[in-house]
Amino acid sequence: MTYNGPDIKIGCVANLFSRMMHFAKAGQVEEGHAHPFDHLTLLAAGALRVTVEGKTTDFKAPHMLYIKAEHQHELEALEDGTVAYCIHALRDKNGSGDIIDPSMVPAGVTPRDFAQEVVCVKP
Repeated sequence: MTYNGPDIKIGCVANLFSRMMHFAKAGQVEEGHAHPFDHLTLLAAGALRVTVEGKTTDFKAPHMLYIKAEHQHELEALEDGTVAYCIHALRDKNGSGDIIDPSMVPAGVTPRDFAQEVVCVKP
């Protein structure tokens, strides 16, 4: 089976998690999944077909998409070079618990371990 999903890069800073998805070709799909938390998907370039709980909507960049917690959602690129970012907090609003499902993280790994280098540029 050949992978037909986007290239993924993860970034973490302070309490913010960012997952960049680069869909090189139209038709690539981020497979359906759900999260135990609300999150924002920022469509930065291109176009996406977003299916949430079986209902489909097409979006063109630039656009921000709200994804409700526990809702099954799937993203399909409608154009080559589509780029979208899933963005959410690393901890809940009370700062008391991680919102990343611990079953997703191998033993000995923290979100900081797989974060991409963040480069800060001062004006």
